[in-house]
Amino acid sequence: MTRVGIVGGGQLGMMLAESAVPLGIECLTLDPSPDSPASRVAPAIVAEYDDRSALAELAASSDVVTYEFENVPVGSATFLAERVPVFPSPESLRFAQDRLLEKTLFEEIGLPVAPFSAVATPEELEEALDVVGVPSLLKTRRLGYDGKGQVRLASVDDAPGAWRSLREVPCLLEALVSFDRELSILGVRGRDGSVAFYPLTENVHREGILRTSRAPASVAPEVRDAAEGRARELMERLDHVGVLTIELFEADDMLLANEFAPRVHNSGHWTIEGAATSQFENHLRAICGLELGATTTPTHGAMVNLIGRLPDDLGLEGDGVYVHRYGKQARPGRKVGHVTIVAADRDTRDRVLQQVTLSADNVG
Repeated sequence: MTRVGIVGGGQLGMMLAESAVPLGIECLTLDPSPDSPASRVAPAIVAEYDDRSALAELAASSDVVTYEFENVPVGSATFLAERVPVFPSPESLRFAQDRLLEKTLFEEIGLPVAPFSAVATPEELEEALDVVGVPSLLKTRRLGYDGKGQVRLASVDDAPGAWRSLREVPCLLEALVSFDRELSILGVRGRDGSVAFYPLTENVHREGILRTSRAPASVAPEVRDAAEGRARELMERLDHVGVLTIELFEADDMLLANEFAPRVHNSGHWTIEGAATSQFENHLRAICGLELGATTTPTHGAMVNLIGRLPDDLGLEGDGVYVHRYGKQARPGRKVGHVTIVAADRDTRDRVLQQVTLSADNVG
């Protein structure tokens, strides 16, 4: 029986471990929390992500190792890769962890991005403002997620305070662009180079956190083809194995890249009930060298993040509505679960999505 080591025991690790069971795959997780969500469904090594003894134990106990979030130390991933196959590779991590490398990589594969400039000193921030202008976002180059590590600049007068608030670390100044909507493309690439894509997903963020996703998004064929083509180029450029997601802005049928995640992704949770093969199962299939599963979507799907705390009763569970609970303690701004919705047609899906979103907002 194949055993997959997972660095990270959060909800993504939990859902990977759950998806492994029907495939006859065992999972073992590494996470510093003794009560991580994944520890409820798979054995766990409780240790920090840079603990070499724990990493060696994970490598020795696994046939292949993956990770559930992109802020795994590259050094730890490299240490593991010297002992056991690691997918996606540390190279994918390296680019995903640094916004400057990420933006440069997008440009290399011909995927447009918003105007940006690297910033390492207050003087460079002044120069960047002359080029990028305002409104803009000052972002740390590393360790940003869910709206963290970034400050909006409405005027040049905001710059000194923003620089200090981000602790004067290397940053990126990025222009705020006007866009019609947010999209994401989820692709999966196998060890043999085979590639499959899920339909483009339309997303809504609030306060930097993903709130809802809908799929398939209604897009022109050329937009879909462009998204898939660039995602394919990115995966091939990185020799990526597993799921990879690119977050995109659509403006006048043109796509701008925001960021990519070399892992299963929040905007793909609708695939659990809404696709022939979920993103979690396909990630496992890819890294284990199995044939990729079909990514067809016989229904219209949606996802609602549950933020802060779980509602006592959504009132709709069981009618094409599925509640996924992560077993986390309630905390403002924390993802504690999500709801997936499947419906035979777009109108029904959107109606139920609105109802569930209202219930979730009244709680979170």
